[in-house]
Amino acid sequence: MRGTFDDPGQLFSYISLEQRVAARHPLRTIRELVREVFRDLDRDFRTLYSTTGRPSIPPEQLLSALLLQVFYGVRSERQLMEQLDYNLLYRWFVGLSPDDAVWDATTFTKNRERLQHGDVFNRFMERLLRHKDVIPLLSDEHFSVDGTLIEAWAGHKSFKPKDAKAGDGEHFHGTTRKNDTHASTTDPDSRLYRKSEGKESKLCYMGHATMENRNGLAVAGLVTQASGMAERAAAEKMLRKRASRHTRITVGADKAYDVAEHVARLRAKNVTPHIAVNDYVTKTGMVRKTSIDGRTTRHKGYRISQGKRKMIECLFGWGKQHGTMRKTKHRGLSRVAADFLLNLIGYNLIRIPKLLAQRG
Repeated sequence: MRGTFDDPGQLFSYISLEQRVAARHPLRTIRELVREVFRDLDRDFRTLYSTTGRPSIPPEQLLSALLLQVFYGVRSERQLMEQLDYNLLYRWFVGLSPDDAVWDATTFTKNRERLQHGDVFNRFMERLLRHKDVIPLLSDEHFSVDGTLIEAWAGHKSFKPKDAKAGDGEHFHGTTRKNDTHASTTDPDSRLYRKSEGKESKLCYMGHATMENRNGLAVAGLVTQASGMAERAAAEKMLRKRASRHTRITVGADKAYDVAEHVARLRAKNVTPHIAVNDYVTKTGMVRKTSIDGRTTRHKGYRISQGKRKMIECLFGWGKQHGTMRKTKHRGLSRVAADFLLNLIGYNLIRIPKLLAQRG
């Protein structure tokens, strides 16, 4: 029998959002974990807001919406507000009832910047990693570091000479352009950089992550301007909090980190560098001298670290394929860094429920 088609539908619904979301939906476990972290952050939230004035967007709902943007790769906050208006799953995760009004996109952006300036994203990451169920999943001795390029929201024509007399930046073919003499008028913090020889140059930033080696979860992240030395400087900064005079740790990394000064600084910080040996042969036939010798490579732990460090590519791959990491929609170093950290948090929240299920 053919069913009756009623275009307007029913005016009222008697099914709650809780009933509409499947019992085994993956967002259920993530939502419960996020709510527990929010309870730990309550005191931090209170210090960011005044006790008088007009109520703003609750920080818990603001952060939940930003996590949804990362989970589903929503390309802009304006589109996020649009989908939040009609997507009942999004409303359930954020904590809005079906009749609640959705915020204006500009208001949402202004409130996000408040959390960004208050370093809330870093605090959220720290509380998440200190959760009683998450601590057993982490290694406190063995880590990996790596970096990835994040394409800036700026075009080549915006990369103009700092000296106005040198040209307008639009007709750049056949000219030499350098970061010392040129800058983007769209995003001055971005830098012209190419990943390797033979690749095209792009205006971009460089994102850096530290991963623990037990289950491949991100434990730290930051964004810097793209340069040839940025990866090593960022690694030293992130590992500074992990090692101490009384605690020796290991760090796996690729060939780009095989630099004598960098290896010496790591060892001085009580960090054992399990770095891939960079002994390539130059065009003139000379063999590059590596800083990693048999004293390090002979150990079984070195081979394990070299195998584990490749998991960090899964982190960057998820952020670029599913998240918002491939090409940022933000301008400015601090905003790009906040978005990068949200992608790391999103990756952890996707992975943690699966790891907890495996542990039983």
